[in-house]
Amino acid sequence: MRISPVRGVVAALSALVAVSALNACGGADSKSADSGPLEVWSRSAPDPAKTYEQIMAAFTKKTGIQVDYKGVIEFDTQLQARASSKDLPDVMINDAGLLGAYQSQGYLTKIDKGTLAGADQITDETWAQNQGLDGATYGVPFSRQSFATLIRSDWRKKLGLPQPKNWEELAALANAFATKDPDGNGKADTYGMVVPGSSKKGYIGWWSASYIWQAGGDIVEKTGDKQYKSVINTPQTKTALEWIRTQFCTPGNVVPGSLNLTTAETPFFGEGKAGIYLTGPYTFNGYDKQLGKDKYEVVPMPKGPAGTTTLAEGENIYFGAGSKKADQQKALAEFLISPEAQQIGMAATTTDQPVVRIPVNKTLDAGAVRKDPRWTLVQDEYTKDSKSFVWAINFQPIRQALGEGINRMMSSCTSDLAAGLTSLDTAITAELKSQDLAE
Repeated sequence: MRISPVRGVVAALSALVAVSALNACGGADSKSADSGPLEVWSRSAPDPAKTYEQIMAAFTKKTGIQVDYKGVIEFDTQLQARASSKDLPDVMINDAGLLGAYQSQGYLTKIDKGTLAGADQITDETWAQNQGLDGATYGVPFSRQSFATLIRSDWRKKLGLPQPKNWEELAALANAFATKDPDGNGKADTYGMVVPGSSKKGYIGWWSASYIWQAGGDIVEKTGDKQYKSVINTPQTKTALEWIRTQFCTPGNVVPGSLNLTTAETPFFGEGKAGIYLTGPYTFNGYDKQLGKDKYEVVPMPKGPAGTTTLAEGENIYFGAGSKKADQQKALAEFLISPEAQQIGMAATTTDQPVVRIPVNKTLDAGAVRKDPRWTLVQDEYTKDSKSFVWAINFQPIRQALGEGINRMMSSCTSDLAAGLTSLDTAITAELKSQDLAE
């Protein structure tokens, strides 16, 4: 797949317009320091937003600072509209992976972490994830997570099979779930893996990343100051894609039609139709209610040829450009990274999803706070063997190219993977060039 040069020009012009508009936010159109409560947005559906409301209420009670909080589902669409009117929210809580995109568009204010109380309770490694291409810090870490492998333990035990320790055992378990009637209803209506395999928003690239890294492959690599190159076209990545394609091409190992599905369209694990799901730990509470904790397990990542690396993600606290509420922004960030706020976000007593998965405050342990060893496993995997996409750059179009390329290669059991990887390498390189990041 080759990305059109026109798209790169349009993106660059859009970024220039956004930066110019937001730099003007310091003028008469800017919100003054006494123009009302601190406006805070998070990318949240209604239920997780309830947890944020609890956090904001605790912040106001502690500091007296009033907060106008809003949970936003179509976050970027609404954010762009606000940017065009030079009126960004004061504080935004959203994906850490958007740091490069937001910084390049001028949406963010630099953060001096040395002035934040509690900054020393976050590891240097986590802080380093929040640096832009210029080396400045543009986000305050709020929550982190690594992917987890969920398995229907009742099915596995009924079939007398062990927890999978490697790719071969994982594939064998998927096939057994598809062919040996693990639910005992006498029908051939169960499958192995749930895979959000759509190219939309790069879903299959997002799902495949852990396996690419487990094979020893990678996507992009930093080569110098503000320079990156595509490293997708390697024998290691091909090994990962061969294994993934085998799953797609073995009847039942993957839910049929997965190449058209996003995460919003994959209810199969919770509905008892599939027995394996590589997903985020935010699903635990929902599956505990839907299936019951005794029906499924969270297992250590099965090992690939090069290890057990799993995709890491997270959420950051961003300060909106043009805000005149620097002291209030700082006060909220300090509270959000405190043990008090982190524990409220982890408890999720009134919602299906916690908003803090793995705490960024190193004084806290996810498993101990929740009294749940599954979270200890997730935190251990995040700490010991996880990898994130490159957050300093605008990775979203690269993830899109990755998803489109892998989706195309998985669409045929006889596709030429070597040619597909060459095309994907060209697409990623073109995107890096459009961002002036290529060698």
